[in-house]
Amino acid sequence: MYADREAKQNRAARGHSPRRPSDRRSPAVLDDPIALRLLGPGHENDLERAIHPVGRDFRAFMAARSRFAEDHLAQAVAAGVRQYVVLGAGLDTYAYRNPFPQIRIFEVDFPATQEWKRSLLADAGIASPENLTFVPLDFEHQTLADGLRESGVDLAVPAFFSWLGVAPYLTLEAFRATVATVAHLPAGSGLTFDYAFPPETLGAKRREIFDRLAGRVAAAGEPFQLFFTPQEAEAELRRAGFHRIEQADHDKLNALYFHNRADGLKLSPVGIGMLATAWT
Repeated sequence: MYADREAKQNRAARGHSPRRPSDRRSPAVLDDPIALRLLGPGHENDLERAIHPVGRDFRAFMAARSRFAEDHLAQAVAAGVRQYVVLGAGLDTYAYRNPFPQIRIFEVDFPATQEWKRSLLADAGIASPENLTFVPLDFEHQTLADGLRESGVDLAVPAFFSWLGVAPYLTLEAFRATVATVAHLPAGSGLTFDYAFPPETLGAKRREIFDRLAGRVAAAGEPFQLFFTPQEAEAELRRAGFHRIEQADHDKLNALYFHNRADGLKLSPVGIGMLATAWT
Protein backbone atom coordinates (compact mmCIF):
# COMPACT_ATOMS: atom_id res chain seq x y z
CA MET A 1 0.00 0.00 0.00
CA TYR A 2 1.14 3.53 -0.73
CA ALA A 3 1.38 4.44 2.94
CA ASP A 4 3.91 1.66 3.51
CA ARG A 5 5.96 2.97 0.62
CA GLU A 6 5.72 6.52 1.90
CA ALA A 7 6.90 5.42 5.32
CA LYS A 8 9.98 3.80 3.80
CA GLN A 9 10.74 6.94 1.84
CA ASN A 10 10.46 9.03 4.97
CA ARG A 11 13.04 6.79 6.61
CA ALA A 12 15.62 7.72 3.96
CA ALA A 13 14.72 11.37 3.66
CA ARG A 14 14.27 12.38 7.25
CA GLY A 15 17.23 10.36 8.44
CA HIS A 16 19.70 12.53 6.60
CA SER A 17 18.33 15.80 5.29
CA PRO A 18 17.48 17.77 8.46
CA ARG A 19 20.22 20.09 9.71
CA ARG A 20 20.37 21.86 13.01
CA PRO A 21 20.78 25.66 13.05
CA SER A 22 24.26 25.28 14.52
CA ASP A 23 25.41 23.18 11.54
CA ARG A 24 27.74 25.00 9.14
CA ARG A 25 25.47 23.81 6.32
CA SER A 26 22.57 25.81 7.70
CA PRO A 27 20.00 27.08 7.13
CA ALA A 28 18.24 23.76 7.53
CA VAL A 29 15.85 22.70 4.81
CA LEU A 30 13.85 20.75 7.37
CA ASP A 31 14.86 20.71 11.01
CA ASP A 32 13.44 17.45 12.34
CA PRO A 33 14.68 16.34 15.77
CA ILE A 34 12.07 13.57 15.94
CA ALA A 35 12.98 11.45 12.91
CA LEU A 36 15.99 9.54 14.24
CA ARG A 37 14.24 8.79 17.53
CA LEU A 38 11.27 7.41 15.64
CA LEU A 39 13.41 5.25 13.34
CA GLY A 40 15.45 3.79 16.16
CA PRO A 41 18.83 2.06 15.71
CA GLY A 42 20.05 1.02 12.28
CA HIS A 43 19.46 4.26 10.42
CA GLU A 44 23.18 4.52 9.70
CA ASN A 45 22.70 2.17 6.76
CA ASP A 46 20.23 4.61 5.24
CA LEU A 47 22.79 7.37 5.58
CA GLU A 48 25.42 5.37 3.73
CA ARG A 49 23.10 4.63 0.82
CA ALA A 50 22.06 8.28 0.67
CA ILE A 51 25.61 9.36 -0.25
CA HIS A 52 24.99 8.25 -3.83
CA PRO A 53 24.20 11.33 -6.01
CA VAL A 54 20.77 10.02 -6.99
CA GLY A 55 19.93 9.19 -3.39
CA ARG A 56 21.20 12.58 -2.25
CA ASP A 57 19.03 14.32 -4.83
CA PHE A 58 16.04 12.21 -3.88
CA ARG A 59 16.26 12.93 -0.17
CA ALA A 60 16.84 16.63 -0.86
CA PHE A 61 13.59 16.69 -2.82
CA MET A 62 11.74 14.90 -0.05
CA ALA A 63 12.99 17.34 2.57
CA ALA A 64 12.04 20.25 0.30
CA ARG A 65 8.56 18.91 -0.36
CA SER A 66 7.84 18.60 3.37
CA ARG A 67 9.17 22.10 3.93
CA PHE A 68 7.08 23.41 1.02
CA ALA A 69 3.93 21.88 2.51
CA GLU A 70 4.72 23.15 5.99
CA ASP A 71 5.44 26.67 4.74
CA HIS A 72 2.04 26.76 3.08
CA LEU A 73 0.44 25.39 6.21
CA ALA A 74 1.99 28.30 8.10
CA GLN A 75 0.37 30.68 5.61
CA ALA A 76 -2.97 28.99 6.18
CA VAL A 77 -2.62 29.21 9.95
CA ALA A 78 -1.78 32.91 9.68
CA ALA A 79 -5.02 33.32 7.72
CA GLY A 80 -7.02 31.60 10.46
CA VAL A 81 -7.05 27.92 9.46
CA ARG A 82 -7.09 25.65 12.50
CA GLN A 83 -7.26 22.15 10.96
CA TYR A 84 -4.36 20.30 9.31
CA VAL A 85 -4.93 16.93 7.60
CA VAL A 86 -1.96 14.75 6.62
CA LEU A 87 -3.13 12.30 3.94
CA GLY A 88 -1.05 9.13 3.66
CA ALA A 89 0.84 10.22 6.76
CA GLY A 90 3.36 7.36 6.85
CA LEU A 91 6.12 8.35 9.27
CA ASP A 92 5.41 12.07 9.01
CA THR A 93 6.62 13.81 12.17
CA TYR A 94 4.98 17.23 11.90
CA ALA A 95 2.51 16.62 14.73
CA TYR A 96 5.40 16.02 17.15
CA ARG A 97 7.28 19.24 16.31
CA ASN A 98 4.30 21.47 15.49
CA PRO A 99 4.89 25.16 16.39
CA PHE A 100 1.15 25.98 16.28
CA PRO A 101 -0.60 24.64 19.40
CA GLN A 102 -3.87 26.22 18.27
CA ILE A 103 -4.36 23.80 15.36
CA ARG A 104 -5.82 20.31 15.32
CA ILE A 105 -3.89 17.72 13.31
CA PHE A 106 -5.39 14.63 11.69
CA GLU A 107 -3.15 11.85 10.35
CA VAL A 108 -4.97 9.76 7.75
CA ASP A 109 -3.58 6.38 6.77
CA PHE A 110 -4.42 2.74 6.20
CA PRO A 111 -5.15 1.04 9.55
CA ALA A 112 -2.25 -1.44 9.45
CA THR A 113 0.29 1.22 8.53
CA GLN A 114 -0.97 3.51 11.23
CA GLU A 115 -0.70 0.76 13.83
CA TRP A 116 2.91 0.15 12.75
CA LYS A 117 3.74 3.83 13.15
CA ARG A 118 2.09 3.96 16.57
CA SER A 119 4.16 0.97 17.67
CA LEU A 120 7.33 2.79 16.58
CA LEU A 121 6.23 5.88 18.51
CA ALA A 122 5.63 3.78 21.60
CA ASP A 123 9.00 2.03 21.28
CA ALA A 124 10.73 5.41 20.97
CA GLY A 125 8.88 6.87 23.93
CA ILE A 126 7.34 9.62 21.78
CA ALA A 127 3.98 10.71 23.17
CA SER A 128 1.22 11.79 20.84
CA PRO A 129 0.15 15.40 21.42
CA GLU A 130 -3.39 16.08 22.58
CA ASN A 131 -4.23 17.97 19.41
CA LEU A 132 -3.46 14.95 17.18
CA THR A 133 -6.13 12.54 15.95
CA PHE A 134 -5.26 9.33 14.13
CA VAL A 135 -7.68 8.55 11.33
CA PRO A 136 -7.42 4.91 10.21
CA LEU A 137 -9.16 4.84 6.83
CA ASP A 138 -9.77 1.95 4.47
CA PHE A 139 -10.73 3.61 1.19
CA GLU A 140 -12.38 0.40 -0.03
CA HIS A 141 -15.09 0.78 2.59
CA GLN A 142 -15.27 4.48 3.39
CA THR A 143 -14.93 7.78 1.55
CA LEU A 144 -12.39 10.37 2.59
CA ALA A 145 -15.12 12.89 3.44
CA ASP A 146 -16.96 10.39 5.66
CA GLY A 147 -13.74 9.35 7.39
CA LEU A 148 -12.77 12.95 8.07
CA ARG A 149 -16.23 13.83 9.35
CA GLU A 150 -16.37 10.84 11.68
CA SER A 151 -12.90 11.62 13.06
CA GLY A 152 -13.86 15.15 14.04
CA VAL A 153 -12.76 17.25 11.06
CA ASP A 154 -15.19 20.14 10.71
CA LEU A 155 -15.97 20.24 7.01
CA ALA A 156 -17.88 23.50 7.47
CA VAL A 157 -14.69 25.48 8.16
CA PRO A 158 -11.39 25.70 6.24
CA ALA A 159 -8.66 23.09 6.54
CA PHE A 160 -5.21 22.61 5.05
CA PHE A 161 -4.09 19.27 3.61
CA SER A 162 -0.70 17.77 2.74
CA TRP A 163 -0.63 14.77 0.39
CA LEU A 164 2.96 13.83 -0.28
CA GLY A 165 4.32 10.82 -2.13
CA VAL A 166 0.88 9.52 -3.03
CA ALA A 167 -0.49 10.87 -6.32
CA PRO A 168 1.78 8.90 -8.72
CA TYR A 169 0.45 5.63 -7.30
CA LEU A 170 -3.23 6.47 -7.80
CA THR A 171 -5.71 6.11 -10.60
CA LEU A 172 -7.00 9.34 -12.10
CA GLU A 173 -10.41 8.63 -10.57
CA ALA A 174 -8.94 8.29 -7.08
CA PHE A 175 -6.93 11.48 -7.52
CA ARG A 176 -9.97 13.41 -8.66
CA ALA A 177 -12.06 12.13 -5.78
CA THR A 178 -9.54 13.38 -3.23
CA VAL A 179 -8.97 16.81 -4.76
CA ALA A 180 -12.73 17.26 -5.12
CA THR A 181 -13.19 16.59 -1.40
CA VAL A 182 -10.72 19.34 -0.52
CA ALA A 183 -11.95 21.73 -3.21
CA HIS A 184 -15.48 21.61 -1.79
CA LEU A 185 -14.31 22.87 1.61
CA PRO A 186 -14.84 26.56 2.50
CA ALA A 187 -12.70 29.34 1.07
CA GLY A 188 -9.23 29.44 2.58
CA SER A 189 -8.74 25.66 2.46
CA GLY A 190 -5.63 24.38 0.72
CA LEU A 191 -3.79 21.31 -0.49
CA THR A 192 -0.09 20.63 -1.17
CA PHE A 193 0.88 17.54 -3.15
CA ASP A 194 3.58 16.29 -5.48
CA TYR A 195 3.23 14.64 -8.86
CA ALA A 196 5.38 13.00 -11.50
CA PHE A 197 5.92 14.06 -15.10
CA PRO A 198 4.75 11.75 -17.92
CA PRO A 199 7.71 9.48 -18.77
CA GLU A 200 7.50 10.33 -22.47
CA THR A 201 8.20 14.01 -21.69
CA LEU A 202 11.50 13.27 -19.92
CA GLY A 203 14.93 13.66 -21.46
CA ALA A 204 17.28 10.69 -21.73
CA LYS A 205 18.94 11.11 -18.31
CA ARG A 206 15.69 11.83 -16.52
CA ARG A 207 14.04 8.86 -18.22
CA GLU A 208 16.85 6.53 -17.15
CA ILE A 209 16.44 7.54 -13.51
CA PHE A 210 12.66 7.32 -13.75
CA ASP A 211 12.79 3.85 -15.29
CA ARG A 212 15.04 2.55 -12.49
CA LEU A 213 12.74 3.98 -9.82
CA ALA A 214 9.61 2.76 -11.60
CA GLY A 215 11.05 -0.72 -11.79
CA ARG A 216 11.72 -0.81 -8.06
CA VAL A 217 8.27 0.35 -7.01
CA ALA A 218 6.60 -1.96 -9.52
CA ALA A 219 8.58 -4.90 -8.11
CA ALA A 220 7.28 -3.93 -4.68
CA GLY A 221 3.72 -4.15 -5.99
CA GLU A 222 3.08 -0.40 -6.21
CA PRO A 223 3.56 0.71 -9.82
CA PHE A 224 3.41 4.33 -10.89
CA GLN A 225 0.07 5.00 -12.57
CA LEU A 226 -0.59 8.72 -12.71
CA PHE A 227 1.40 11.48 -14.39
CA PHE A 228 0.78 15.13 -15.19
CA THR A 229 2.42 17.93 -17.08
CA PRO A 230 2.23 21.23 -15.16
CA GLN A 231 -0.52 22.35 -17.53
CA GLU A 232 -2.51 19.16 -16.94
CA ALA A 233 -2.11 19.42 -13.17
CA GLU A 234 -3.38 23.00 -13.18
CA ALA A 235 -6.32 22.05 -15.38
CA GLU A 236 -7.28 19.22 -12.99
CA LEU A 237 -7.12 21.53 -9.99
CA ARG A 238 -9.16 24.26 -11.62
CA ARG A 239 -11.71 21.72 -12.82
CA ALA A 240 -12.07 20.53 -9.24
CA GLY A 241 -12.80 24.06 -8.07
CA PHE A 242 -9.51 25.48 -6.80
CA HIS A 243 -8.96 29.16 -7.57
CA ARG A 244 -5.32 29.90 -6.71
CA ILE A 245 -2.54 27.52 -7.70
CA GLU A 246 1.22 27.63 -7.12
CA GLN A 247 3.62 25.14 -8.64
CA ALA A 248 7.31 24.65 -7.91
CA ASP A 249 9.94 22.88 -9.99
CA HIS A 250 13.57 22.19 -9.04
CA ASP A 251 14.67 25.74 -9.91
CA LYS A 252 12.09 27.33 -7.64
CA LEU A 253 12.78 24.90 -4.81
CA ASN A 254 16.51 25.55 -5.08
CA ALA A 255 15.89 29.29 -4.85
CA LEU A 256 13.62 28.81 -1.83
CA TYR A 257 15.58 26.28 0.21
CA PHE A 258 19.08 25.56 -1.16
CA HIS A 259 20.46 28.98 -2.04
CA ASN A 260 24.12 29.58 -1.07
CA ARG A 261 24.50 26.47 1.07
CA ALA A 262 28.08 25.82 2.16
CA ASP A 263 27.75 22.09 1.45
CA GLY A 264 26.44 22.62 -2.08
CA LEU A 265 23.30 20.56 -1.45
CA LYS A 266 20.61 21.36 -3.99
CA LEU A 267 18.23 19.68 -6.39
CA SER A 268 19.79 18.64 -9.68
CA PRO A 269 18.20 19.58 -13.01
CA VAL A 270 17.36 15.90 -13.41
CA GLY A 271 13.98 16.36 -11.76
CA ILE A 272 11.07 14.10 -12.58
CA GLY A 273 8.32 15.80 -10.63
CA MET A 274 6.75 18.95 -9.27
CA LEU A 275 5.09 20.34 -6.17
CA ALA A 276 1.76 22.11 -6.23
CA THR A 277 -0.33 24.00 -3.70
CA ALA A 278 -3.94 24.85 -4.51
CA TRP A 279 -6.35 27.05 -2.56
CA THR A 280 -10.12 27.25 -2.55
